[in-house]
Amino acid sequence: MTQATFPKLLSSQIAFDIAHTILDGFDRHYTLFRQASKTAKTWFERADWTTAQQAARKRIDFYDKRVQECVHALEDEYAPEDLDDDTWRETKLHYIGLLTDHKRPELAESFFNSVCCHILHRSYYRNDFIFVRPAVSTEYIETDEPAPTYRVYYPAADGLRFSLRRMVTNFQLDCAFADLDRDIALVEARMVEHFGLHEREPNQQLHVLSSLFFRNKAAYIVGRAINGAREHPFVVPILHDRAGRLVLDAVLTDPEQVILLFSFTRAYFMVDMEVPSAFVQFLRSLMPKKPRSEIYTILGLQKQGKTLFYRDFLQHLKHSSDAFRIAPGIRGLVMLVFELPSFPYVFKVIKDFYPPPKETTRARIKEKYLLVKHHDRVGRMADTLEYSDVAFPLSRFDEELLAELRRFAPSLVDIEGDHIVIKHLYIERRMVPLNIYLDRAQRSGDDDLIEHGVFEYGNAIRDLVAANIFPGDMLYKNFGVTRHGRVVFYDYDEIEYLTDCNFRDIPQPRNEEDEMAAEPWYPIGKHDVFPEQFARFLLANPKIRAAFMKHHAALLTRVWWQSHKDRILAGELEDIFPYPQHIRFHLADPTNPATPSPQPHYLETLHNE
Repeated sequence: MTQATFPKLLSSQIAFDIAHTILDGFDRHYTLFRQASKTAKTWFERADWTTAQQAARKRIDFYDKRVQECVHALEDEYAPEDLDDDTWRETKLHYIGLLTDHKRPELAESFFNSVCCHILHRSYYRNDFIFVRPAVSTEYIETDEPAPTYRVYYPAADGLRFSLRRMVTNFQLDCAFADLDRDIALVEARMVEHFGLHEREPNQQLHVLSSLFFRNKAAYIVGRAINGAREHPFVVPILHDRAGRLVLDAVLTDPEQVILLFSFTRAYFMVDMEVPSAFVQFLRSLMPKKPRSEIYTILGLQKQGKTLFYRDFLQHLKHSSDAFRIAPGIRGLVMLVFELPSFPYVFKVIKDFYPPPKETTRARIKEKYLLVKHHDRVGRMADTLEYSDVAFPLSRFDEELLAELRRFAPSLVDIEGDHIVIKHLYIERRMVPLNIYLDRAQRSGDDDLIEHGVFEYGNAIRDLVAANIFPGDMLYKNFGVTRHGRVVFYDYDEIEYLTDCNFRDIPQPRNEEDEMAAEPWYPIGKHDVFPEQFARFLLANPKIRAAFMKHHAALLTRVWWQSHKDRILAGELEDIFPYPQHIRFHLADPTNPATPSPQPHYLETLHNE
């Protein structure tokens, strides 16, 4: 752009006003987002878990509400004929200027995209009009608040125990610790053991993010220990004990444990951030292999996560040549699933029609996926990215996939020149379907893998139940195995709240005719579930059956399911830990009030994490 044309391009008052309106909309959104994140500390201090979960769910909807408010404001204020191409181009240039000293420019750019994509036709999804590429750097943005992004402590000068105590007390939690000195000593011993902090290196530091990370019934201190040239991530969970006092429950020192804490299968954290990009940069130093898109998402900034994911996807398309194809596995009745083999995600399209016995609609399926988005996924349900009007290169689609899309989802597919546009789809992390995992284990004769798969499958169901989720369709094909060996549920069209289900025993036959009947002779309600029937379609294989009965026989009884339903209805929120039990300092002791509440025994064996 030359100096002569610059003033001419930036001469539209309408463009300037639109840019201001959009940025004001974003600033309002982030103000509310931060307020909700800050209140998480209060709910944690009060141990008000129900309100904390409700606040986390409401926060997810903040973004879309603010976008809609901004779109309506612009549509009410300006006539379509006033908004020509030059005006939209200039709007983006004005917007870039407004972001010069902004603390969250990358989020503001995504908000601009969201507003414009509601107003403009897909043909405008170019860098001239929206932020296909970022325009404002997020490097070295400084916070204006008294607390920096992270605090630094110097164990070599002050002593490790003193530094750890300051690390904890600086968060000023308005709740007493049961025995902070005891817990600090335990943390110190663990850090010395794993990080070698007993070695008096001249460069010995603890860097700790200045905000706690809240999720469910825990708060997390997130930091890194520096010992000479070595850097080690660590996380310290803080819990309430039975008496309502605080305890430091563990130290996560294994990088894999830290990664799992920030997994795509878990609910978003509530964390107060003035400069989110600085938090993301810090977290990437702890988890260098985790994409920035996933880090933004787990921090509750899922729209920014979508933006970065899509940019990464476009880059991958440019640097790959393989073809999209139907994903391996049993084909579903509701979803058409395809993949790009070189890309670690799958693409899911809702079909236009569903053969019996499926009785559902596209709207109801979307509601189920939205339910999962809002719910605590407890490490057992995959998060999804939802997109509209996604253009793929037509030449990269194999013929079988094109035929399937035209046959099963014609209303969602358009061919525009050399692109195929899919009007609505979900994107999920790719996993090995559990049925394929078990089949491979059986063919290889590896009984240990079979037992692990079945053990994890039952644990996944138990965790879902603890979170008030009934999977509905419990077939192995609806569960996947992650690279960490965890089993995760990913087919949501039949999920229900556990508390909406009616768990029953199969009635005894009244006579021989009842016993020989091909169809059930007893009435079955829409929400009736008969746990003893699970064995018929899950346990035909003797080895799978043996492993299941060894670890999870209770899942075949009505009593087990009903007891969990009753506890949830009574207001009990079960503990599900995102880290292994064997690293905890305070395993439950029913006779000691200074321990967290008791945990299900099956969680003791999460050694594969």
